[in-house]
Amino acid sequence: MGSFEASEETVKFLCERLVDQSQPISERFRALFSLRNLKGHLPRDALILATRDASNLLAHEAAFALGQMQDADAIPALESILNDFSLHPIVRHEAAEALGAIGLEMNVPLLKKSLVSDPAPEVRETCELALHRIEEMKNNKSEDKGPSPYLSVDPAAPSSCSSVSELRDLLLDEGKGMYERYAALFALRNDGGDEAISAIVDSLAAKSALLRHEVAYVLGQMQNKVASTALIRVLKDVAEHPMVRHEAAEALGSIADEKSISLLEEFSKDPEPIVSQSCEVALSMLEFEKSGKSFEYLFMQIPVVGEAA
Repeated sequence: MGSFEASEETVKFLCERLVDQSQPISERFRALFSLRNLKGHLPRDALILATRDASNLLAHEAAFALGQMQDADAIPALESILNDFSLHPIVRHEAAEALGAIGLEMNVPLLKKSLVSDPAPEVRETCELALHRIEEMKNNKSEDKGPSPYLSVDPAAPSSCSSVSELRDLLLDEGKGMYERYAALFALRNDGGDEAISAIVDSLAAKSALLRHEVAYVLGQMQNKVASTALIRVLKDVAEHPMVRHEAAEALGSIADEKSISLLEEFSKDPEPIVSQSCEVALSMLEFEKSGKSFEYLFMQIPVVGEAA
């Protein structure tokens, strides 16, 4: 993942904006996305503080950001989150994924403990993924394929299978382990062809909410309008897990066709805060893109007083 430079004054502004609960959630996310691209103890400490925010959406995104930054100094805070059953499973799941992304062996005992004792299936499955990722890094089992084409630290290395048909079978096979299925998902994402997208869309019917949420996230990365109908169906399904609906909302924001935008506006009033806030954030990002200021979505300098953000 790339990083930017920012003045100390700007960094302090971003940290304050992130934790300021009087700010709209979309503005706090702008600060969060900006801090994720910066190094040092101030961004890290602000993100750690945000993992305990009243907004589960913001808290889980802060934990995700700490994993993407791969900052080992965040490990104690992430361990504390994973152990705190009072927190929403979506936040604890991201803490487990972040520990896997950082990838140090010292994280293994806690992940193993949570794998068998955590009450939430999405957290247990994330621990399974994280343990596999750390093991692969330790043994150098996966070939070094370089960074993800999407500049993300993925929870599984792409599968080495070359056939899209074989990858599809792996992804859709409910008898396979979670890491294998994730590996197939990322390989299909990197392939990016029509058959690969079709397989990914079909996997939105998987039994695991964790896998379904990652599928929606990947479809957002790919930004292919072919996925819109399936993602719309997910967002509309009030019986679906909030973490899956939230990823569907953000993916629709990435795809950004007229139907998606209309639906995001409708569901920005959803009674589930994780969903409604996701729609707000997606609409805010789209507003910047429409005005030709997509880079300005990241605060890289303090806005001038009186200037529109």
